[in-house]
Amino acid sequence: MSKEEKRVPEVRFEGFHDDWKQRKLGELAKIVRGASPRPIKNPEWFDNKSDIGWLRISDVTEQNGKIYKLEQRLSKKGQKKTRVLTSSHLLLSIAATVGKPLINYVQTGVHDGFLIFLDPLFDKEYMFQWLEMFRPKWKRYGQPGIQVNLNSEIVRNQKITIPNLEEQTKIGEFFKQIDGTIALHQEKITKLQALKKAALQSLFPEKGEIEPKVRFANFSSPWKQRKLYDLLNYEQPTKYIVKSTNYNNNFDMPVLTAGQIFILGYTDEKTGIKEANEKKPVIIFDDFTTATHFVDFPFKVKSSAMKLLSLKTNKEDLYFVYNILKNVNYIPQSHKRHWISIFSEFKVLVPDYQEQEKIGLFLKQIDSVITFQQTKLEKLQALKKAFLQKIFI
Repeated sequence: MSKEEKRVPEVRFEGFHDDWKQRKLGELAKIVRGASPRPIKNPEWFDNKSDIGWLRISDVTEQNGKIYKLEQRLSKKGQKKTRVLTSSHLLLSIAATVGKPLINYVQTGVHDGFLIFLDPLFDKEYMFQWLEMFRPKWKRYGQPGIQVNLNSEIVRNQKITIPNLEEQTKIGEFFKQIDGTIALHQEKITKLQALKKAALQSLFPEKGEIEPKVRFANFSSPWKQRKLYDLLNYEQPTKYIVKSTNYNNNFDMPVLTAGQIFILGYTDEKTGIKEANEKKPVIIFDDFTTATHFVDFPFKVKSSAMKLLSLKTNKEDLYFVYNILKNVNYIPQSHKRHWISIFSEFKVLVPDYQEQEKIGLFLKQIDSVITFQQTKLEKLQALKKAFLQKIFI
């Protein structure tokens, strides 16, 4: 008998054998829409001393669906204009972050951009995970490029194949543990990023100052003003541009951009390689957005919309200079190339080589720990995704 006929998942916890049953969400809970006092910005609806919070769309993204705190509070008048929840419930966003499930762990009024699952016949954590997995599929109710329009009737009629309550609870607890581990790693990364930010503010001079607030021991020489042009050479990336975009993760050579993605994919091309390494690193600089990445391994590039930056002399530390670039307070105002005409002319303060090296090494160690934690987080997220595909139908 096939999986579809028997309605069982690919992977199950020990001791569970019954077939899963297909139901509509509307058969498993009373699904109602939240309500909002209008006009929404009227101050009479709010009271900072109230025990009843006000759940907004922004709270969902900030807390990733598990609501433990709310900034805004509803007044008595405001509470009369909404649906107030005094216990934990499963909700579903139908506006802005469409299809995002959440669970409230605080007393709150519910905005009309949410649906509430009342009197549920399911395990909340199980259904939260299923809705999270199902979220991309709500897009079928909208046209390409247009906001998906979800309403209570569509959600009520959505079919789900579901096990008995005991198995739901077991699955829900399993994914809750994974989510807890993921949250811990995310918290570590946030703290490390805050440490890096504080280090940058302390180890580099503030605007109008000629020395930083904090210096490593035995360094007292004054910092000197230099143009970035005096510190860095630039190279056009034309000869390193990849010929084919048929990338494959089984290939060896990374193809880079200076944007957020950084590694676009991997190519098997053997010529036109930028031979960067730990002894001869480079900075790739996006000539249009001014984004940067430090690179100490061989690579190819996607396009010519960047500059490859390297030190002019061995009297500077490239990782220190890289952090200077990332610390420059400049926002591009137009779509034009920036390195030659603008960025290279910026004046910056730099210490002698030994102090640069000390600062650069310290920042590199922080960045290495952040990268390590991010890699662990990505592996956990991939693991969860794989389990979702195998444990749910």
